[in-house]
Amino acid sequence: MKNHIVCLSTTNYHPLPTRKQNVMSRLRNSEVLYFDPPVSVIAPLKDKKAAAYLGKHKQPGEPVEGHENITVYALPPVLPFFNKFRWINRLNQKRQAKFVREKMKAHGFGEETVLWCYSPSSCDIVEHVPHSKLVYDCVDRHSAYKGHITPAVVDGMERDLAKPADQVFATAVGLAETLEKINPSTQMIPNGAAYEIFSRVQTEKGRLPCPEEMRNLKHPVFGFVGMLQECIDYALIETLARERPDATVFLIGRTLPGVDLTHLQQYPNIVFHGLVPQPELPAYLAQMDVCLNLFRAGALSRDVSPLKFYEYLATGKPVVSTREPLQVEDFADVVYIAREPEEFLPLCDAAAAENDPEKAEQRLAYGEACSWTERVRQMEEALYKKGVLHES
Repeated sequence: MKNHIVCLSTTNYHPLPTRKQNVMSRLRNSEVLYFDPPVSVIAPLKDKKAAAYLGKHKQPGEPVEGHENITVYALPPVLPFFNKFRWINRLNQKRQAKFVREKMKAHGFGEETVLWCYSPSSCDIVEHVPHSKLVYDCVDRHSAYKGHITPAVVDGMERDLAKPADQVFATAVGLAETLEKINPSTQMIPNGAAYEIFSRVQTEKGRLPCPEEMRNLKHPVFGFVGMLQECIDYALIETLARERPDATVFLIGRTLPGVDLTHLQQYPNIVFHGLVPQPELPAYLAQMDVCLNLFRAGALSRDVSPLKFYEYLATGKPVVSTREPLQVEDFADVVYIAREPEEFLPLCDAAAAENDPEKAEQRLAYGEACSWTERVRQMEEALYKKGVLHES
């Protein structure tokens, strides 16, 4: 008998794979109903792309190509300010639960379902959705986000979700330390990398096609892959572009709403490329001389577990990082860590000049040890032991 899993995600299944998709697609002997997070009814006022998503919950479920055991649904839109007022969240979650129950019934899911949550707001859906086991996978310091949020309310919702959970996972030490006080079952399992994809930078070295957009760039090329969000240290990016005018800073990713990067557009050696599908990323990373992992100091950055960092390791390429997130210190033997801003430029120069095959091999080894295959194996081990999931 297969495990029946209802995954209430904080990330849409398409187009970019994050921890949620990587975990759900690797769980063995499981059928998954994956629910994309709802948009607020006022979201289109801030982000025009959200308007197209308002009615998506009315569409039929979408099976995932290559993972036919996963069906994706979009949750109905919600009232805003649910991270400020708990009563609004309760109203939202009661409505969401009705939608989830309908889809569960259509797929033959019943009381044996495992409810797998990623957002503290899901605390108020638990009592309305039939399930036998509850998993909370904490990937961020949710109360540290900016916007329409009251930290005490979010922390309270997280406590109410984590306390009754049969298993809690956390991606960073700080998150785990907080959640262990609420639920002793908490286990830290950081994010990982699709090693089989990103290691192609080394295994297919010299054979990957050079993307047209990178053909005539000035080297060294310093590359960044990931969402251009508020917690990234853009001051360091600007410093690099200004002080190294003969180098190129190549940014792959979407700029999130509310992030203003117009001050960086004055630099001709900064390239804003936009999103690249994951299977195509190795060709771009192969043309980069150095990979950048840059976060501004703060509660959110300290406890983040960036996928990009582990993906960089899996390429074998030199990596320059800020001292946050704290997990980078575990790889200090092969990563150039700028613990102070004045160290950043010299370390960029050193990384660009690196010619050390042993360091490249060690980064690859770390990348393999941090693969999603290994991360999910660790999660399954804990879940099998507790009877949350069964192997067959």
